[in-house]
Amino acid sequence: MTMATDHTTVAERIALSLKRHDVTHIFAQSLPSAVILAAEAIGIRQIAYRQENMGGTMADGYARLSGKVGVVAAQNGPAATLLVPPLAEALKASVPVVALVQDVERDQADRNAFQELDHLILFQSCTKWVRKVLVAERIDDYVDAAFTAAASGRPGPAALLLPADLLREQIAPSLFRRDAVLGHWPLDRLRPRDSDIERAASMIAAAQAPIVIAGGGVHASHAAGELSGLQDEASLPVLTTNMGKGAVDEYHPLSAGVLGALVGPRSLGRHTLALVEEADLVILVGTRTNQNGTDSWRQVPRSASVIHIDVDPTEIGRNYEAVRLAGDAAETIGALRSALARGDLSYRASQRDRLTARIAGFWRAFDIERQSVARSEKSPIRPERVMSDLQHVLTADTTIVSDASYSSMWMAGQLRALSPGMRFLSPRGLAGLGWGLPLALGAKAAKPDKPVVAIVGDGGFAHSWAELETMVRSKLPVLIIVLNNGILGFQRDAETVKFGTFTTACSFADVDHRRIAEACGCPAVRISDPADLPRYLKRGLAEEGPLLIEVITEAAAHPPLSLFAAMDQVA
Repeated sequence: MTMATDHTTVAERIALSLKRHDVTHIFAQSLPSAVILAAEAIGIRQIAYRQENMGGTMADGYARLSGKVGVVAAQNGPAATLLVPPLAEALKASVPVVALVQDVERDQADRNAFQELDHLILFQSCTKWVRKVLVAERIDDYVDAAFTAAASGRPGPAALLLPADLLREQIAPSLFRRDAVLGHWPLDRLRPRDSDIERAASMIAAAQAPIVIAGGGVHASHAAGELSGLQDEASLPVLTTNMGKGAVDEYHPLSAGVLGALVGPRSLGRHTLALVEEADLVILVGTRTNQNGTDSWRQVPRSASVIHIDVDPTEIGRNYEAVRLAGDAAETIGALRSALARGDLSYRASQRDRLTARIAGFWRAFDIERQSVARSEKSPIRPERVMSDLQHVLTADTTIVSDASYSSMWMAGQLRALSPGMRFLSPRGLAGLGWGLPLALGAKAAKPDKPVVAIVGDGGFAHSWAELETMVRSKLPVLIIVLNNGILGFQRDAETVKFGTFTTACSFADVDHRRIAEACGCPAVRISDPADLPRYLKRGLAEEGPLLIEVITEAAAHPPLSLFAAMDQVA
């Protein structure tokens, strides 16, 4: 960007900075008005959400799929407080989002001005970085700092607080030329020193039974290609976490699907868990080793050595002592591949046929065991049947998005990635209900030419119905599959396991989601016969516009999580 020659307002300078950072979309609801007006005036598209919780999640979904920093904007006070949940999700899920939040005028601070709140304290718990701009001439510094904080190191959210009067203030052109584009992530690609790479490569070459567990950091780093190369060249079995799903092609003979807590009856993980239990070397890539991803930290054997590749040095060794490879996943795996290519991989190659035959057997056993539900003709419909029919119409270009709770587990455990880097988005940072639809809308804004499918339960969908209107008005068509079982499934089942009963909150009145969608201008169908699934799924992915398919599902169905394994075994 060339230097401005005329005085501009702070709001206009912010808009110009956003454009320099390659921001093309801002998720907002007109406020801060001065900024949004200035942004729209220079061609930045406002996608107007109905509620800030959802708008922040749209920015998150946009960032995950676009490779750019998501930008969300909001008013001070109650609107700002509603940004806390999606920013907290982005913090835990390592997604870069910049929040532009209006604040009260500077001379009204600490006087109980309308909707005044201490936003600095509010956002300190849920962002990497938060600042309030008080001096107009520093605005370029602060915008650049916000993007740098969001996109560098471990990515995450940053918040910039903008007093309303500051935005109207006129400022002279900057004395410094600014050309840096900071809106893409990862901003930096650091890698470990050569001696650490060589040590790890030697461990991999010498290991008897090494495995890889890949997390969401693989997608954040765009490292799927490098990981697939490592998988092939070193004959390494690869499992993924929920967020890492799609990091490798799950049809590759050395791919063993998602593990985590999906280890109950009729699960793939019930079989593939043996790969982890027998491993003498576990290579962790871009994973927080969180509770769900490790089935409550039970899965990495104490006897195994661990190598941990992560951009955040504090995650290495958090739960498992490990050889530290602190750095960008793509750079680090690339360096590992080069080191391994100089070594002797003959033992690894000698194990390949045995491993691929074993993993193929796991997939076969899984398919046989789930046939009774995945091909069930019964009504209400089994969710496994919905996923089975959906699998047939997916392409590697399709982005699958799920809500939290059971929707995420059906997606992770029943669908199969068709290529390295195929995207499956779910809110697994904090796993808040209601985020399936807004994540999908953000993903569609990022790649409007690619199909997006949102899988949501009726419980979570109730949090975000209003954004159906946003979808229609903003022309962000997605295929929405509502799994309607009339209950809060996870809540009911978890309470039943722990207490033998469940509270009255778990059951809903009957809701016709088809009519809600149609009232918002979205075509919709309601089906209870599984024979109707294929044609509507095809229609939803083939047509230009949106479609909501409400599927009346079996209330007793739940994913094969370890929490329910004993109960399911008895059944």
